[in-house]
Amino acid sequence: MSVAVNYPFAEVESRVQKQWDDCATFVADEKRSGDKFYCLSMFPYPSGRLHMGHVRNYAIGDMIARYRRMLGDNVLQPLGWDAFGLPAENAAIDNNIAPAVWTRRNIDEMRAQLKRLGLAIDWRREFATCDADYYRWEQQLFVRLFRQGLIYKKEAMVNWDPVDNTVLANEQVVDGRGWRSGAAVERREIPMYFMRITEYADELLEELDLLEGWPESVKTMQKNWIGRSEGARIFFPLCGREDVLECFSTRPDTLFGATFCAIAPEHPLALECAKNNKLLTDFIAECRHLSVSEEALEKTDKRGYDTGLRVSHPFDPSKQLPVYVANFILMQYGTGAIFGCPAHDQRDLDFAHSEKLPVIPVLLPNETAEADFAIGDTAYSGDGTMINSEFLNGLDSKSAIQRAMEELEKNDNGRREQQYRLRDWGVSRQRYWGCPIPIIHCSQCGEVPEEESALPVLLPEDAKIDGRGSPLAKMEEFVACKCPQCGAAARREIDTLDTFFESSWYFARFASHACQTAMIDENAVYWMPVNQYVGGIEHACLHLLYARFFHKLMRDAKMYPKETRYNEPFTNLLCQGMVLNHAYYSQTASGRAWATTAEVSPQMNEKGKIIGGTNAAKEEVQYAGRVKMSKSFNNGVDPENLIAEWGADTARLFILFASPPEQSLDWSDDGVRGCARFLNRLWHAAIGLKQWQELLQTSSNGDSNDESQKYITQTRRRLHEILSKASYDMERQKFNNIPAAAMSMVNELQTAAAKFTDKEYSGDKAAAAALLDEGFSIVLRLLAPATPHIAQDLWQQLQFDKQVFDSLPAKYANFIADAPWPKADEAILAARESVVLAVQVNGKLRGQIEVATDISSEEAEKTARQLSAVERDIDARGGNVRKVIIVPNRVINFVVG
Repeated sequence: MSVAVNYPFAEVESRVQKQWDDCATFVADEKRSGDKFYCLSMFPYPSGRLHMGHVRNYAIGDMIARYRRMLGDNVLQPLGWDAFGLPAENAAIDNNIAPAVWTRRNIDEMRAQLKRLGLAIDWRREFATCDADYYRWEQQLFVRLFRQGLIYKKEAMVNWDPVDNTVLANEQVVDGRGWRSGAAVERREIPMYFMRITEYADELLEELDLLEGWPESVKTMQKNWIGRSEGARIFFPLCGREDVLECFSTRPDTLFGATFCAIAPEHPLALECAKNNKLLTDFIAECRHLSVSEEALEKTDKRGYDTGLRVSHPFDPSKQLPVYVANFILMQYGTGAIFGCPAHDQRDLDFAHSEKLPVIPVLLPNETAEADFAIGDTAYSGDGTMINSEFLNGLDSKSAIQRAMEELEKNDNGRREQQYRLRDWGVSRQRYWGCPIPIIHCSQCGEVPEEESALPVLLPEDAKIDGRGSPLAKMEEFVACKCPQCGAAARREIDTLDTFFESSWYFARFASHACQTAMIDENAVYWMPVNQYVGGIEHACLHLLYARFFHKLMRDAKMYPKETRYNEPFTNLLCQGMVLNHAYYSQTASGRAWATTAEVSPQMNEKGKIIGGTNAAKEEVQYAGRVKMSKSFNNGVDPENLIAEWGADTARLFILFASPPEQSLDWSDDGVRGCARFLNRLWHAAIGLKQWQELLQTSSNGDSNDESQKYITQTRRRLHEILSKASYDMERQKFNNIPAAAMSMVNELQTAAAKFTDKEYSGDKAAAAALLDEGFSIVLRLLAPATPHIAQDLWQQLQFDKQVFDSLPAKYANFIADAPWPKADEAILAARESVVLAVQVNGKLRGQIEVATDISSEEAEKTARQLSAVERDIDARGGNVRKVIIVPNRVINFVVG
């Protein structure tokens, strides 16, 4: 990309950033006036290089933080580093470098890159989670929770790599093998520490409805992850034995369709049956090579082994069901046992077909004749009317569930029960680069937590990493210790904490960064909760859930020095969309080889759409469409190169202007050029303002006339109409509309300047000068949150700071960051005879209407409905308008569905 950019962005950005640093402009102070506003973007992993996802995340957060500051709020915006984790260990192996060295070197590089973006960060609060001054406090919390029983140890089933001697996450198991070693993965039970997040399941679930500032999609994902379900624990008597097989089901109405029961390979009954059965023992061993993830088990072929055990049907003791050990049942979910109703569960149907078991339909879809209904290869899982179910026949499925529960309870064959999909959080990791778990193993006293006075338990940073188990086990100087309880020789725990442990409370530490005597101090009570949190939706069910859980733990463990006024850590959540770019590939024998997008010459069809291209070697490549920017697709844009060529403000402006923040953003080189051209035009227009002002001041006023006064009034009204909508969009976080508003204002101002300096109007030159002065003041303030460098420099050059900042302390006096957000002149707007309203259907723009300012709501709604695009959209959605939202003089939104 190349276009003449005349304004000296490199010089401007360097100068402005030095001013901010010299004056500590963005250092937060609890004593500063204004309502507190805590703005936080999810902190990055220090990989060493920024990517455009980082730029978008932090540009959005910075836009919000700067805007709130201009509204008069006392703003905190910190940043730190999520520094522990597996990538550092991999880098240590690949590059023969200590994880600590690799991590801190990357932090230095990324900090410098982020500072070049001009973020309004309080860098005094920066920390990395690998700093002992940080993780000592989570060790303290661990010790307290362990003593309270909220952390406990038990055996858990994991993916185990027998070569690397480590636990693998589900995503690190590829086709049943370890992603790095290639060894066949085993399902193994090992001792692990767990946090009782299930103790908070109801609170975590119910308080989601109070989070009005969260996207509904995230709340729905968390509700599904917690997965509270009402059902029955059903007792199947084991034939010839005194005990029962317990199953949990939310659909006891389908019991008459049960044709088998299945248990997990680790179920006590399975292990009992395998004692003298080599075939079953071999089958269980085979199951151990399957991943423990639900997703992987759903995809695997459903297989089982008949134990020979039989259970009696709870509604019909004469009916017996076979008990299988099945490869798709996990011990950690429910009771580790199910009853199979193949007709109405796809997993059960696949298993029944595999084992040649009967399929009995018991639920007839509504408006379907029984003679026409049959189960083929697809189970029916919807609602309907009960059939083949004795006393349940004829009932609808919801009524049948309640009737089945009543019958189970009456005959002591079951009980109503509430269960959760959520399981206690396993926080142990068989890794080196993580926070040491502060537990000591004593042969006399058992597991003993470290004394708080002895914390932190320091992680040795000079360990040698070879990928074969944790190096801590080989470091006697770390492992050997004394039992704090009896003083005998003991051994330290060598597992480290899951890195989600660190990221689940960092927001509170930012607010207490200077405290050396406690995890959290009174400043956290001032700043918390976070008013605006910004980050990717991919964190909806882990980080965001764990952070909510941790906040409640810290509250209940009295880590906050005062009674907290809130139960949730994040009031508002914005999940930014992905950055997408074109991607190209060549098909090879081993798969797709991705070409470097920047080196591809695209090939277009007659409609201008990309259909392929040629790479740097002039070889044809295929077009994969727009996909997420990533190294794996070779379609990334290096922010460093972008900033070097175009400046940080251009990068920020494009990333904010190209798309609403919650939607995906299509990368466009032409879009970047357009933003650079606009900033160049703004620069020259603002510098030209000085000349216009001089011309207006030195030329004599002509006779005051109605035409010039009318033009000035009309232009000023248009400026304030644009400002009013821009302020409305800022509150709705439609940041992409703000640069467009500023561009429109510049057009109006340049036109006005030309008319008066070219003597088209010879009226009141002082009023014209005031119009230009006010207009450019508004433009720069509108742009200040998005493009802070050019806004700050022009603010000073045009001497607006001397007009606005008389009451501010000297160190703030020159900063547009402290200027008030412009307010629309309601008086001039009220004098309008007509106004243009945006018309939306379910929040999507479908057109505009111009109406009288005094039009009634009923008449405005009637006029808006007459737009053909609105009529078509409402009809396409079923025609049911649930409500009409009217924002006076701005928008009409039809909510349909």
